[in-house]
Amino acid sequence: MPDSPAPTRVLVLNSGSSSLKYQLLDMRDHRRLAQGLVERIGERTSTLSHTSLVGTEPAKREREGRIADHEEALNAVSEELSADGLGTDSPELAAVGHRVVHGGKLFSRPTLVDDAVEREIERLIPVAPLHNPANLTGIRTARSLRPDLPQVAVFDTAFHTTMPESASRYAMDIATADEHRIRRYGAHGTSHAYVSREAAKLLGRAEEDVNVIVLHLGNGASAAAVRGGRCVDTSMGLTPLEGLVMGTRSGDIDPAVVFHLVRNAGMSPEDVDVLLNKKSGLLGLCGDNDMREIIRRTGEGDESARLAFEIYIHRLKKYIGAYTAVLGRVDAVVFTAGVGENAAPVREAAIAGLEEMGLALDGDLNAVRADRARLISPEYARVAVAVVPTDEELEIATQTYALVSGVDDTSSATRADN
Repeated sequence: MPDSPAPTRVLVLNSGSSSLKYQLLDMRDHRRLAQGLVERIGERTSTLSHTSLVGTEPAKREREGRIADHEEALNAVSEELSADGLGTDSPELAAVGHRVVHGGKLFSRPTLVDDAVEREIERLIPVAPLHNPANLTGIRTARSLRPDLPQVAVFDTAFHTTMPESASRYAMDIATADEHRIRRYGAHGTSHAYVSREAAKLLGRAEEDVNVIVLHLGNGASAAAVRGGRCVDTSMGLTPLEGLVMGTRSGDIDPAVVFHLVRNAGMSPEDVDVLLNKKSGLLGLCGDNDMREIIRRTGEGDESARLAFEIYIHRLKKYIGAYTAVLGRVDAVVFTAGVGENAAPVREAAIAGLEEMGLALDGDLNAVRADRARLISPEYARVAVAVVPTDEELEIATQTYALVSGVDDTSSATRADN
């Protein structure tokens, strides 16, 4: 009898503390077969929104009712997939790819999950207390439901492990830093990896020949300097708090502000943590963390919104300038994620005044709304400016499938017990 064809589907899971986001992709043509989101896991009323993409038109379904935990959530997802003939018990499913926010120094590539890997992800919880526990819950749930299926962890920090020590080290006592794993790890790595590679394609050049500055601008925001496909610097640090102004995070701030608030405002370290992560950024400056609303309010003459926008842009310009210096030669500045892809005024303001650096925008091209990668700079510009929609789920699926199928060099995968 002829051998059955090798499985080609990858289920991508992104587990939050009370949510589970998923996509099922066929890696033969990168086609999405289904996607969905389970929200409010563990609360009185949970929701599952599922979209099947196997027909001529997307078919959407929703269900409500209490979903007690992630195991129950994944079972519910499996039921929805089975209703479309795409169940998690299908022999066509090659692997499950898991987004994991923090991989520390050890995990620099997609990694087959075993007990040792689980223990290391758990050991990293102190440096990613909001994300790694939820990511780990998703991994353990999927392993218990399909112990025979390869589970692959794809780390947000992995792309940034190529940073030199001069970029990843803080200037503090080195023994203390090493003991407590204090260094710059970055985040949004799957997005920066995907976008920088797609930007090279857009320019019609090999990835290893292109230097790009990627601006991932969503509610969370980060910049990365990418030389020849390798990250050499990024704006987020030990945690996602460092760097650009974000929706609710302050970004760069004098660390002595923390001591000042503890000593003089009577705030606890936990109070300061909440202030800088959840009550700062755009929200703290003008009471709104939605860039669309801030742009609207600015147009209506709202001074607090105008100031928030200007601080946001000022920080962006600083990083564009800094990363131009780090790279030496820049071939493209690339905008991505929700704000980067959709907010033309942000792109216009960020590039304005940088003509001496070879940057310019074409106003008509910048105003176009599209879901494809595109150049928005005039032909004469020495440095291209582009918009590249990010696709973190596709990047996770691609890395996962390359590892388990042998399409890529599987020796590049790491295991915690090596």
